[in-house]
Amino acid sequence: MTDATATAEPNGALTIRTLAMPADTNPAGDIFGGWVLSQMDIAGSICAVERVQGRVATVAVEAMTFIAPVKVGDVLCVYTTIERVGNTSITIAMEAWARRNRLADRVKVTEGRFVYVALDDQGQKRVIPR
Repeated sequence: MTDATATAEPNGALTIRTLAMPADTNPAGDIFGGWVLSQMDIAGSICAVERVQGRVATVAVEAMTFIAPVKVGDVLCVYTTIERVGNTSITIAMEAWARRNRLADRVKVTEGRFVYVALDDQGQKRVIPR
């Protein structure tokens, strides 16, 4: 990690914050990457639901880069940006930042891009309103 990463500002809107707990650790004591991915998927779906004005389903994780470990006690903050809106799908770019020891200092830990599809009440693809 560079000093620029430690002092940079997150891109996007803060969508969720959650506390990393001991139950989510691997044998080395770091938080499982799958837990981080899950938190990002939740944040991305919140952003997508607000934009498409209804139900969505995750259809792809186009990119996922783990930059630094998340530790027990970190507050994981996920920031979202709408990258693309298609006819029935929406792509959300995300950054996850960890607030170490629940303080103001934060470190970018993960970034990714997820694709969601808008669904109707029957679970079928639907057109996203412009």
